[in-house]
Amino acid sequence: MKAIKEAAEVAKSVAQGTSASPTSSATPAGQTEHHDKQALVESINQVFALFRLNYHNQFLAAYPDSEQLGMIMRLWRDALSIYAPETILAAGRHAIESSDYLPTLNRMLGCCHQVLGEKGLPGPRDAFLEACTKPSPKHEQAWSHPLVYFAGRDSDWFYLANNAEKDTFPVFKKHYDSWLARFNRGELIELPQHAELPKAGDVAMTETARREALAALRKELAL
Repeated sequence: MKAIKEAAEVAKSVAQGTSASPTSSATPAGQTEHHDKQALVESINQVFALFRLNYHNQFLAAYPDSEQLGMIMRLWRDALSIYAPETILAAGRHAIESSDYLPTLNRMLGCCHQVLGEKGLPGPRDAFLEACTKPSPKHEQAWSHPLVYFAGRDSDWFYLANNAEKDTFPVFKKHYDSWLARFNRGELIELPQHAELPKAGDVAMTETARREALAALRKELAL
């Protein structure tokens, strides 16, 4: 009972912003930013409350004191900040429904990606492979989601194609997460409407055009 009470108190203090991070800025946040942060914190609080109810003994064993729980909650808050609160809550419920064991942060991230997948958004790994394997011109291809295209574009197509995956994937994921955060904030993201003009040598001639060109060439050469 004591651990549960401590967990509730820590959740409340985190929600009220009393457990500030040492790296927090002293500059007051704007109203929208503050609202978004509070919504994020509240979603983390609700997820941990669900975990506490569903994984009672495991939860108490994993988080035996309020200080440790507070640190874990702030870690989760930072790691999950690219997701919308409703995505986090849906992922938390999915984690509970799909496993008898208390989820780790890595498992929670996977659940968030799975929730997004149901909205047509691939996970970072699948998005990376898609960006690397699509032929050029890139923006004329069919993409699973515009985020994949823009993350690849910002990563530099040439860089992705000519360097090792151990170097390119972290770069791509950084851009993908950035675009994902914009998407989760409600920003409308669409593929560019214009298309690259094909190079002259890439334009296929019709059969009639080829015959006319051949006839003109023969006439010019008096064949």
